[in-house]
Amino acid sequence: MEMVDKVKAFARKHPHFTSEECIALIHGELLSLFPPSPVLSEHRPTVILLVGVNGSGKTTSLAKLAHHFQSEGKKVLIAAGDTFRAAAIEQLEIWAQKVGVPIIKSQRHGDPSGLTFDAIAAGIARQMDIVLIDTAGRLQTKTDLMQELAKVHRVCQKQLPSAPHETFLVIDATIGQNALDQAKAFHAVTPLTGIILTKLDGSAKGGIAVAIQKELRIPIRYIGTGEGEGDFAPFDPKSYLDALLE
Repeated sequence: MEMVDKVKAFARKHPHFTSEECIALIHGELLSLFPPSPVLSEHRPTVILLVGVNGSGKTTSLAKLAHHFQSEGKKVLIAAGDTFRAAAIEQLEIWAQKVGVPIIKSQRHGDPSGLTFDAIAAGIARQMDIVLIDTAGRLQTKTDLMQELAKVHRVCQKQLPSAPHETFLVIDATIGQNALDQAKAFHAVTPLTGIILTKLDGSAKGGIAVAIQKELRIPIRYIGTGEGEGDFAPFDPKSYLDALLE
């Protein structure tokens, strides 16, 4: 509705405006909502937590992120911290082999906080550049599960006081308004430094990214556009808006 009001105001001043000018106005207004993309933390190792609900593409995004960092010449370690979902550890093991990065894991139903502690210790000992930690998918409305995530966050700080250096929320671009509720809930439990927007290869255009920027100012850091490890890229607001308004 805000954008409609802006277009109406523009139309009153420029009654003969073209559709191209209208799109350019909307593009410029939306672009102003997106802050410059932040630089990744320079801590070594940089500990990155990935959080989100089940089905958002979290584990796959972690593997893609590992591949992305590795392609930049970084030494990456991944931790299979989703000890709850059936086959989550095996899924990440397959990805680890595929992209060629070491993995820290435990048994299913193991303690995710203990695994997190061990993974960071291994990252320090092995002089890794990046430690990527998967977490169990959880609904933002489940208080006990959200508190468990808060515990994982605290354990990171016990092992390395400055960790986690980044916490990325993985959001399915197809879910619409519920994504904003997810972002608010996760941000309250473990402060988010970025969002990974997945499943942008379908009909969804991920317009919810605009609402998240406007309300929470959490930067979109990466996007997932397919199933392959290379279907992943840093977020570019201009390209995103070009596609959104196409």
